[in-house]
Amino acid sequence: MTFTVTGDVPAPDACHCRACRKSSGHFFVSTDVPRDRLVVRGSEHVRWYASSRAVRRGFCGTCGSPLFWDRPARDWIGVATGAFDDPIGTRIAAHVHVGEKGDYYALPADEPAWLAVPPPHPCTDR
Repeated sequence: MTFTVTGDVPAPDACHCRACRKSSGHFFVSTDVPRDRLVVRGSEHVRWYASSRAVRRGFCGTCGSPLFWDRPARDWIGVATGAFDDPIGTRIAAHVHVGEKGDYYALPADEPAWLAVPPPHPCTDR
């Protein structure tokens, strides 16, 4: 399966929550892409599992690579930055859920970090 994102790739966040660490083997870095800008070819190879009542995670049914973090009620989907074939031209914007991060690594001092998630921005968040 392959996917493409039309337009610029939004700056990703790095999630350090326990569920993301367990499902990816480390913290999970994804970019939140509007659904209408994501094209998936071979979607029949994507497997989904519900990691909570509100969230499902998509992975490749052939190789097992983590691909998507999806809260279906939203108009965007998280796409794993490590799954892109080509450079994406952006950098991590923030580290979230750092209160649950593993004890075996340090956070970069020059990137914003939140114990949970950043507060909503009144102009851009819905």
